[in-house]
Amino acid sequence: MALYRRYGITLPGTTGRHGPPTVLVVHLTGDVTAEGRPVYADESGDFRVQISDDFVAQPLADRDCPTGGGGQEQCLHAEPLP
Repeated sequence: MALYRRYGITLPGTTGRHGPPTVLVVHLTGDVTAEGRPVYADESGDFRVQISDDFVAQPLADRDCPTGGGGQEQCLHAEPLP
């Protein structure tokens, strides 16, 4: 997998409210997961994800997910950014 410095992560809109999705930009942090995958975080550092080879972002903890967690947003689309 090519190592990208930043990604756009698509977060779904609020369930039941038909809200539009939100795109959150995450940057390479220099940290790695226990599996050795790079960790990406938003500007605040509160939303942290690992990104798979097929561009799926997985929050490192439910509490990290800005759309509420609770297991709904475990697989998020990640788009490499220039």
